[in-house]
Amino acid sequence: MQRRRRAPGGHRGPRGLRAPGERVPLPGHQRRAAPAPGLPHGEPPGLRRGPAPEPGQERHRRVKNPSLTELKRWLPERRAAAHKGDFGHLLVVAGSRGMTGAAVLAARGALRAGAGLVTAALPESQQPIAAAALVEAMTLPLPESGGEIRADAVARVLASHERRAYTVLAIGPGLGAHSEPARLIVGLLGSLHIPAVADADALNVLAMSQQGEVRTLLQRRKAPCILTPHPGEAARLLRTTTASVMKDREGAARLLQSRFGGVCLLKGARSVLTDGERLWVNPTGNPGLAKGGSGDALTGIIAGIWCQRLAAAPCASDNSRVGAGPGRIRAAGPFDCGFEAAALGAWLHGAAADHAAREKGSRSLLASDVIEALPAAFRKLGG
Repeated sequence: MQRRRRAPGGHRGPRGLRAPGERVPLPGHQRRAAPAPGLPHGEPPGLRRGPAPEPGQERHRRVKNPSLTELKRWLPERRAAAHKGDFGHLLVVAGSRGMTGAAVLAARGALRAGAGLVTAALPESQQPIAAAALVEAMTLPLPESGGEIRADAVARVLASHERRAYTVLAIGPGLGAHSEPARLIVGLLGSLHIPAVADADALNVLAMSQQGEVRTLLQRRKAPCILTPHPGEAARLLRTTTASVMKDREGAARLLQSRFGGVCLLKGARSVLTDGERLWVNPTGNPGLAKGGSGDALTGIIAGIWCQRLAAAPCASDNSRVGAGPGRIRAAGPFDCGFEAAALGAWLHGAAADHAAREKGSRSLLASDVIEALPAAFRKLGG
């Protein structure tokens, strides 16, 4: 039985990697045998060398961070006469045998964040487990192989979208990165043209593919994408080390966004968010978030908020980004739903963790505690 290798910084790497240099190519392309020439172990262009500057020294490179007043303004409106269809329908594609909890946490996070409808798509053998844990959500059982969703499940997801008209796709938590789920991830990102939040194994699959192919895939999407890597995933995407990413987190976030477009949220203590024009450092959160499941919950929270923003009104600047690759993204406007959903989601996730930690302590904090504390975080914004 193959054992998973450990990724830098203690994070779990994608399943099925036999050697550090091996890549899973996009369908129809040959594998690349080694990392990009000239950058096997060093820092990619764009990351600052040397020790990280003190926080005060970096302020001149940041744009003004949103105030509580601005965050309140970004909250999706909830009219008295509204119905569930007014707050969007999120599709969560996540989970595998032994990782069903990732799908459950993402779906719960979205529900607590206010999404009107949530459907969790996962391997058919795991559907009864998820259905028992997600009484307020719908489930979509998908064909599987070895406990992981098969690549041919793309057709079933697209057929489901025709019936249910999903607003946002959240993809990656607990999916695995073997051949079948890898082709599923690429297939859905390439054919399901709705806004997407890509996390965890979706990022690992993109990192194992050739950089040019990934850029082409994301540029050809007819909807924007939010990438939410932790430092280990960011290092794999940039073909560098976790230490290099940690030396210059803001530079790494900017570089990821410039290479892959859309919005990038580099997670960690004081998560860094950028859309290529604005850069925001999240002030909320505590060490209690350094625990399995926190990222899955955050994925659901961001996607759930994005659902509501998109369902409430079209976002002009999101539409302007369709098909825009690195260097061609227009300046963000006041209704940039992707950036604002990620900013709100990160802030609420951290604020909920801070609230829950006051009762439970950061050592005992669980991802499910953070989700249950979201109402207190929303109250701080008057939501």
